[in-house]
Amino acid sequence: MDLGQIEAFVQVAQHHSFSKAAESLFLTQPSVTARIQSLERDLGETLFERNGRGVRLTEMGSSFLPFARRALKALQEGRDALDGMRNLDIGTLKLGSALTVSTYVLPKILKRYCSTYPGVEVSVHTGRSEQVLQMVLSDDVHCALERTVHHPEIVTVPLYEDDLVLVAAPQHRFARNGVATIEEVGREPLILFDKGSSYNALIQGVFRQHGVVPHMLMELDTIEATKKMVEEGLGIAMLPKVSTEREFEMGLLASIAVTNVVMPRRQISLIYRKNRKHMRAVQAFFSQLADLYTVAVPDAAGLVAV
Repeated sequence: MDLGQIEAFVQVAQHHSFSKAAESLFLTQPSVTARIQSLERDLGETLFERNGRGVRLTEMGSSFLPFARRALKALQEGRDALDGMRNLDIGTLKLGSALTVSTYVLPKILKRYCSTYPGVEVSVHTGRSEQVLQMVLSDDVHCALERTVHHPEIVTVPLYEDDLVLVAAPQHRFARNGVATIEEVGREPLILFDKGSSYNALIQGVFRQHGVVPHMLMELDTIEATKKMVEEGLGIAMLPKVSTEREFEMGLLASIAVTNVVMPRRQISLIYRKNRKHMRAVQAFFSQLADLYTVAVPDAAGLVAV
C-alpha cells in the first residue's frame, strides 16, 4: 500500500468516476485503475462496484474510506508542519543559560528573537556553569549562553566580556570622588553574592593578588539581594557590570573605579554540541547572535541575520 493508491482511492470515491479521478490527479485513467486494483489486492477486498452510471463503494470500501481520508489529512498536516518549520512559523528553541545571563542579558535577546519568530516556542533552563554544560552534552538543550568553557565535544563562540565593577550607595564616601584604592576597598564592609559562583572566585582573586584581606560583612544568595543591601548603605560590592545598568541609570548605585587594580572580567560564550544538525529555529537564534555581537557563528550559515 502506498500514497498513490490511497490518493486514487479517495478521488474515485469522491467523484464516483475513474476518469474524473484521473483528471484531478493528472493521471491517465488506466493508471488510476491500476492503482485501485493494486490497493484491492493489498487489502484482499473489493472496494468499488462498477455499474453503467459509474462506480460506487462496496461495504468494505465505505468502511475503509474514513481511514484513507484521515491518512491523507495527517500527511498534509505533516507537510504543512515542515513548511511552517522552514518558514519558522512553528518550531522549538531550548536554551541553557547561566543565571546572570538569563536575568540580565537574555531578555533583550529573546525579545528580538520572539518578535521576529513569534511561532517558535522557547524554553530556558538555568543553572551553574557545570550544570549548563551538562545540559548541552546531554542534548537537553539545543545550545547555551554561559562563561567560556573548553570541551572536546563543544563548539564555543565568545560573545562578550562582562566586567566586574565596584558599586556603592550614592551617599557613600567613595561615590563623592568615584575612585578608591584596593586597600581602601578592603577596609569597607564588603557584601558578597552566591558563594559557589565563578564571580565569587574572581572577587576573592582580586584581593588575594594584592595581599588585601577584605572586611566581609555578609554573603547573599543573589545579585538582586546584594544590590538592595548596597542601596541601603550596608556595604559595598563587586558585581557584574551587566547587572547594574538599571541602577546606574536610576541613580540607585554609584560605580567606583578601583585605581590600582585591573578589575577582572568574565567571557560569555555561545556553546553547542559539535557535529549536530540544527533545526532552523536554532540556526535563526545563532544568526541573531552573530548579528547582535558581530561574531561568526559557524552553524548560522545559510540564514540571513535579521
